[in-house]
Amino acid sequence: MNLSFFDQFMSPDLLGIPLILISLLFPALLLPSPHNRWITNRISTLQSWFIYTITKQLMTPLNKKGHKWALILSSLMIFLLSINLLGLLPYTFTPTTQLSMNLALAFPLWLATLLTGLRNQPSASLGHLLPEGTPTPLIPALIMIETTSLLIRPLALGVRLTANLTAGHLLIQLISTATAVLFSIMPAISILTACVLLLLTILEVAVAMIQAYVFVLLLSLYLQENI
Repeated sequence: MNLSFFDQFMSPDLLGIPLILISLLFPALLLPSPHNRWITNRISTLQSWFIYTITKQLMTPLNKKGHKWALILSSLMIFLLSINLLGLLPYTFTPTTQLSMNLALAFPLWLATLLTGLRNQPSASLGHLLPEGTPTPLIPALIMIETTSLLIRPLALGVRLTANLTAGHLLIQLISTATAVLFSIMPAISILTACVLLLLTILEVAVAMIQAYVFVLLLSLYLQENI
C-alpha cells in the first residue's frame, strides 16, 4: 500500500518511450508565438503583463550587466510555474518532482553564474571564500567551509524544489484516499476531510508558484554576487 503512494512520481512511458519529454514540451504550447497580425485581446494583454511583471521582479536585484539574463530567467520562471501548476491536475505527471531534472536545471545555471564571476572579476569572486578580517589560524577551515557551501548550492536548489512538491503531492493523495475511504463509513468526517483537502489544494497551488519563484530568485541572487 505504501508503494502505491509513490507510483505517481514514476515517469510514465508508452511502448518504452518516456512521456516526460512530451510533458516538458507541453507548457511551451500554451504560449503561442506573437504575430504582427494578432489583434490584442484580454488574454494576450494579461499574458504580456504577467511576463513583464515576472521579468521586472527578477531583474530588480540585478544591475545592468545582469539584465542580459532576463530572457533565460524569465523563461525558466514561466517553465517551472507552468509545469508545477499543470502537475496539480488529476492524472498528470509532475516532472519537477524528479531530483534528476531539477539538478539538470540548477547545476548548469549555477555553474554559468560562477564562471561569469571568475571571468569578469576573479579577485572578488574568490574573495567570497574568505571573509575580511578572518584570524590567520582559521583561514584554512573557513576556506573549506565556504567552498563547501558554494558547491552545495545547486544541490540545495534541486532538493528544495523536489522536496516541497513531493511532500505536497503525497499529502494530497493521502487525504484524498482518506476522504474516499471514509465516505461510506463516516460521511460527516469525510466531508470535513474533503474541506481540508480543498484547503490543502489551494495551499499547494501557492507552493507551486512560490517554489518556482524562489528557484529563479536564488539563481538571480547568485548571479548578482558574480557580476
